[in-house]
Amino acid sequence: MNSYLYFYRVLLPSGETKTGFSQFAFEREFSAQLWLERRHKAIVLSLFRCPGWLHGLTRFFAGLFSPAVTNEDLSGLLRDLSLMMRGGVPMIDGLRTIAGEAAFGAGRGVSVAADLLYEELEGGATVSQAFSRHPDLFPEVVCNLVDIGNESGTLDRMFLEASAHLERLATMGRDARRALIYPAFVFFSILAAAVFWLYYVIPGLSDMFRQFHAKMPALTVAVLRFSEWMHAHFALSASLLLLLILIPWIAFRHNKKVRNLAFALGHRLPISGLLLRTSGMAFFTEHLALLIRAGLNMLQSLDILERATTDEYYREAIGKIRRVVERGEHLSAAMRATNRFPPLSLRMIAVGETTGTLDEQLGHLAQEYRRRLSHVIASLSEIIKPVIILAAGAFFIFVIVALLLPVYDLIGQVMSGAR
Repeated sequence: MNSYLYFYRVLLPSGETKTGFSQFAFEREFSAQLWLERRHKAIVLSLFRCPGWLHGLTRFFAGLFSPAVTNEDLSGLLRDLSLMMRGGVPMIDGLRTIAGEAAFGAGRGVSVAADLLYEELEGGATVSQAFSRHPDLFPEVVCNLVDIGNESGTLDRMFLEASAHLERLATMGRDARRALIYPAFVFFSILAAAVFWLYYVIPGLSDMFRQFHAKMPALTVAVLRFSEWMHAHFALSASLLLLLILIPWIAFRHNKKVRNLAFALGHRLPISGLLLRTSGMAFFTEHLALLIRAGLNMLQSLDILERATTDEYYREAIGKIRRVVERGEHLSAAMRATNRFPPLSLRMIAVGETTGTLDEQLGHLAQEYRRRLSHVIASLSEIIKPVIILAAGAFFIFVIVALLLPVYDLIGQVMSGAR
């Protein structure tokens, strides 16, 4: 069911009028009118359903100016909801309580997510609709768990499962960001130093070399000419640099062939391949275990997993697995046919299918691959540090050879002439 944006003007019991916008699940204006009269205890003077494009525009700008909602925020929200529902608190009251508490604390993202869900439920949406209308905020796996909990009456348990899942994803992402902080800082420091030299230092050196008619090596001449061109064509050079960053990013985001090529190449390279394989297996086993444990059958789980996977290499493999399973084959046999999964996972999944403990075996695999991913990230961070230091040293050696040594030679020539 879609949501609709209404503009309303109501007469309050105090005699004042109130106007505003509100989002409802009601397509008929009469239903929205009844809800407004009950909510505000007022008389509706005018009510207008806004066109769909205006609704989409308001949601877009609301998303731009709203605080970012992280996996940690969503995990905390779902965990608190589960706790209060187990204590007998209705979900809508729990959301209002969470929004009120988070507004006074550091978790502003929790307040935003709670307010969104509260407004959806107040507007007549079901619990499943409230989550599914915000796919940019709630992952598809979480939405499916909410659907299952809503239908089976185990919503509090599904909230807890989804919270633990998001917390594990947040931990993996936090480890990856921690490993990349140092390399990113050094890289941008080198880039900033290069831009400073090209635009501010080298033009002055170029003028000095011309005044003294100094003889310069070919490398120095090339660097000076490049700096002069960038200084003279600042807008063009900045635009080219921006395009070099944006074009690959846009192509990767919106072109499936580019994504397939990028992931295929990444899986073949030594370091990136190890990282992608480990993270891909952690994602695959974690999500599949969660979906099967929640009660979905294998085909439904694979279908959801195929849509949720961002790695095109594994998405293609999951699609092949799903088509083979549809023909009645076991999961382990279908995975083996793709030749993209390690023997350890194949063996344990085969054991799980034989003994009826597939969700447990997938859970053990997920735990193992998360441990391996943490180890790989920690190892890569230690490997990257000396590589970055070598890159920084190479940059400064280049600056010394191309610019500083000719300056010393020029000073020597001037002093010799003075004598």
